[in-house]
Amino acid sequence: MAFLADALSRVKPSATIAVTQKARELKNAGRDVIGLGAGEPDFDTPDNIKNAAIEAIRRGETKYPPVSGIVPLREAIAKKFKRENNLDYRPEQTIVGTGGKQILFNAFMATLNPGDEVIIPRPYWVSYPEMVAICGGTPAFADTSIDNGFKLTPAALQKAITPRTKWLLMNSPSNPSGAAYSEAELRALADVLLEHPNVWVLTDDMYEHLIYGDFVFTTIAEVEPKLYERTLTMNGVSKAYAMTGWRIGYAAGPVALIKAMDMIQGQQTSGACTIAQWASVEALNGPQDFIAKNKAIFQARRDLVVSMLNQARGITCPFPEGAFYVYPSCSQLIGKKTKAGKLIDSDEAFCSELLEAEGVAVVFGSAFGLGPNFRISYATSEALLEEACARIQRFTASLT
Repeated sequence: MAFLADALSRVKPSATIAVTQKARELKNAGRDVIGLGAGEPDFDTPDNIKNAAIEAIRRGETKYPPVSGIVPLREAIAKKFKRENNLDYRPEQTIVGTGGKQILFNAFMATLNPGDEVIIPRPYWVSYPEMVAICGGTPAFADTSIDNGFKLTPAALQKAITPRTKWLLMNSPSNPSGAAYSEAELRALADVLLEHPNVWVLTDDMYEHLIYGDFVFTTIAEVEPKLYERTLTMNGVSKAYAMTGWRIGYAAGPVALIKAMDMIQGQQTSGACTIAQWASVEALNGPQDFIAKNKAIFQARRDLVVSMLNQARGITCPFPEGAFYVYPSCSQLIGKKTKAGKLIDSDEAFCSELLEAEGVAVVFGSAFGLGPNFRISYATSEALLEEACARIQRFTASLT
């Protein structure tokens, strides 16, 4: 009898974490490495949010919290959904978890039986299919392409739905592509979902506030109220509020689902850190003006990176609507060789040789289910981004 669980054979390590760790190791060894793998804002958490955490400590808010979250935070979440998304959720329809990952895990653990399918558009965040597999479900992929902006089309959704489909997992704006769905695009997908009443929707809106230009964010339960009773709307404070390390994610949905997720969390981690929860109350209820300032910085970085990558030989990089990632294609470089004679036969090989030759760490696209591409996180300074893109230009020009 094997000691380790069979479920581990269905799960792969996180490629984004692996790249970040590799870049860290090379830096520690004295290499000049620019790491563009981590999906983490380089801004500090705003002072009012940090001060709210300090005050919570001073008040003695250090005991076990309710499993689903402290009441003030669940109230703040309900107000946020009404204020920003025109969605009416009562506090008891919300749940707080230790980051967005736990919300996803809880939802899948509460609903998936062996053979149940979860439709995941690709490219996808590397953790989505692994979470489904750990929870006993089957990832069912729906392809997108650079030609349609890496967005799921109604036809592709219709094709992916089977009698075993339980969830459609949406992410807008997307990690890794930055693609975001307009109201019209969500409307078209909703029309397909209305034909299949057994399919639920889990929408990951973690990058909601990081959208650029004239793009207007909408979420699917807002666009189609008939989907409200079978939608779990997930969000968190990590990205917009630069609170990745505070580890707070949240969601709202039907009471029965929230109660099931609460039961699982109660036997798993119990409630999220009280100090982080009180900081999140301030994040959601406090001043929001810094979000626009940070967004403007991200947009300038996006414009710089897209422009410079499109000047690199053999690279095609679309303009994403949101998040802080670009997902360029390197298909024209497959089959070429480095100065040392190494063959670039995949996007993974491209990224490996780029790191070796120029010290630029990016994540290969096949890890996100669609290649030959690679993902760059532009959540770092313009100076580093400019240098990294110049190195990429030099590397691609050297291939023969």
